[in-house]
Amino acid sequence: MDIVRIIMTILGGMGALLIGMRMLSDNLTRLAHTKLKGLLGRTARNRFSCVGMGAAVTVIAQNSGFTTVMVVGLVNAGIMSLFQATAMIMGANIGTTLAAWIIALGSSSGAQLSFTVFFLAFAAIGAFVTIFAKSDKIKTLGNALAGFGLLFVGLSVMSGALTFEQGSSEYEAVFGFFSGLNTPFAPIIFLLVGVAITALVQSSTAVNTLVITMAAAGLFNGMGGNALFFIVIGSNIGTCVTALLSSIGANANAKRAALIHFMFNFFGAVIFAVIMLSWRGFADTLIKPVFPGNIEFQIPFFHTLFNVFCTLLFLPFINIFVKLANLLVRDKKAVEEDKKQSIIADLDERLLRSPSLALGLLYQETGKALTYAMDTLNDAFDAFMRKDVSVQEQVREHNAELAEANKTAIEYLVKISASAPTLSEEKTISTLHYVLNDIVRIGELADNVTKYTNHYVNDKLVFSGDFLDMLRTMHDKIKKLYVLSLATFLYKDTESLAQADVLEDEIDKDRRALIAAHIARLNDGKCQPANSSVFINLVGNLERAADHITYIAHSIEEN
Repeated sequence: MDIVRIIMTILGGMGALLIGMRMLSDNLTRLAHTKLKGLLGRTARNRFSCVGMGAAVTVIAQNSGFTTVMVVGLVNAGIMSLFQATAMIMGANIGTTLAAWIIALGSSSGAQLSFTVFFLAFAAIGAFVTIFAKSDKIKTLGNALAGFGLLFVGLSVMSGALTFEQGSSEYEAVFGFFSGLNTPFAPIIFLLVGVAITALVQSSTAVNTLVITMAAAGLFNGMGGNALFFIVIGSNIGTCVTALLSSIGANANAKRAALIHFMFNFFGAVIFAVIMLSWRGFADTLIKPVFPGNIEFQIPFFHTLFNVFCTLLFLPFINIFVKLANLLVRDKKAVEEDKKQSIIADLDERLLRSPSLALGLLYQETGKALTYAMDTLNDAFDAFMRKDVSVQEQVREHNAELAEANKTAIEYLVKISASAPTLSEEKTISTLHYVLNDIVRIGELADNVTKYTNHYVNDKLVFSGDFLDMLRTMHDKIKKLYVLSLATFLYKDTESLAQADVLEDEIDKDRRALIAAHIARLNDGKCQPANSSVFINLVGNLERAADHITYIAHSIEEN
């Protein structure tokens, strides 16, 4: 029964630790959403920069699983290349070692009072901040502090469960169990245990915490050689499960990114395992002298050494990893997917863990939808000028695709709203709803233009060359307005917004001038009365399209 109590207590402490880690990661991610969006959204070609970004994001989020899942999502969305993803995953492996150092600091026997008690207080401080704060940002900070404190609550519970009086029955039972594992097969057993437990809890930090806690309790004192460090090696393989699971249902490139993560950790583990099995004095020579007599710090030191060594070793061979992943994961449906590609790319739900990143992706895809709607309007206008009625069906197909893209985007916005975004992100979500509606309206106006083309041809209407030249001038201004509005929307370019407003005023004047000239021609008998319906509606629809394009530019004022 004593052993059962110990196991249940350890599991309870592990549960508190995992919840604390999740709270800490989620709320730090929310606090640093702008920096994370900037770091993960960059497309640096330099492999060292990408490694640095991966490490930085993981340090900020305190979760390498977050980084790898985000990277898989960005690759799936086509924002990040496999080359960049590989380097960032390597960086994430380095960044995640910081957590083990913090845990070691709290577990160190000489730091119990000065650090652990202090860290435990964070749970209470964070809870009170969350309860009494009015600002969402302060509440998020409180939740992060509570998560950090809860992490050490779990650590304290596990430490208490593993603290035995030397000579007690519990000590003899547990110590005897680990002493019994001290066989030639211990390294392989420990490696497999590290893989299995990490795959189960999906957190290498949690596993390393358990190992550090057990080491601090002296349970591995009878283990000689390198055996203990094989658990750390196994945890690096087990942590790949998170990325592999996240790639299920993703496109081929996302699966390749997850596979590269696995290959990087697996090959590194194999190399280290071979070295340590061949060199029995590895730990005694390279690890233990750095922190003599302090196994709690020897474990994170080895973890850091392992990941830094593997990164430096494999960094020059990133392209080989990419080629191997391309060879192992075939993209048989690539041609079919290209044919069926939607206006809006795959809005990956993995990115919902970071609402700002998900919104950044949707922002880019909304810009693509605006371009598609503008191309549809241009096609419809050019067909009018050529008296080509065959374009109508194509325009209607484009509008159907715009409607489907709009539906997809709105569903994604709803999911982002459900992922507890900040107030600023909520404003962006509201803005995008209006922008998507404006884009659909531009497509509908293009469809109206094709109807006027039908009247133009079927009713044998005649328009003067002067009218057509003025109409073309007006349309050219609308195209320039689109370029300025797109720059304003995507890059928050206020200078382009000012230019867009000036151009939109000119388009309004052009509409009034065209209609006034048409009425004058009617009064002089130079124009057919039957032309009026097509003429006035066509000019009016083009001017309304310009209005919707301008509304999109002004949407940045709502953020």
